[in-house]
Amino acid sequence: MHQFAYRRNRRGEQGYALVSLLLVMSLLALFALGAAENVRQQGQREREKEAVFRGEQVADAIRWYYIGHGGGRGGVNALPTSMDQLTEGLQLPGRTKKIQILRQEAAHDPLSKSGEWKTIAVTSDQFIQFITALTTYAGGTPPQSRMGGIPVPQVTNILDTNSTNTAPGTEDDSPSTDGPFIGVASRSQRNSVMTYYGIDHHDGWIFTPLFR
Repeated sequence: MHQFAYRRNRRGEQGYALVSLLLVMSLLALFALGAAENVRQQGQREREKEAVFRGEQVADAIRWYYIGHGGGRGGVNALPTSMDQLTEGLQLPGRTKKIQILRQEAAHDPLSKSGEWKTIAVTSDQFIQFITALTTYAGGTPPQSRMGGIPVPQVTNILDTNSTNTAPGTEDDSPSTDGPFIGVASRSQRNSVMTYYGIDHHDGWIFTPLFR
């Protein structure tokens, strides 16, 4: 009788030990999943920081190109029409060599699979949505142009600035503008970890000198 009770108690102890082991393993699995997600988000955050850094360098290069080609006198026609024009450098009067206005590395988007920035025209719907987002971010005050000769497109109503294409890996394969461009945007349509002027999707971030 005592031996039977002993065996029953031992089986009960083994059952409790198994349940405890399963619980510990489940907790470890949840912890590993959480840690992996944190690592993934941190990696994406670093790529987003690099994208902002490079994008703002492109914006500065557009400004220098605009100034070097007549600025306000040329209006939109003084803007670049290709990324190559920015990486080739700027020829200034009295200088025998072109000055570098954009590094080759900055000419590539770190967020998209293609690595190609999408160039944005002043009158494009994407740029108007960006202006709308800036206006909303500033509490209803429209941004002012800082480049003489290029007016800010007028926004008549507040549009939805949230991306509808946010599935992981989704890429914008639409063509860049085939004429003068005022800025660049990522081709990645993923939701972002960071926000840029309140915008939480990569393709909504437009890097332009017009408001800088």
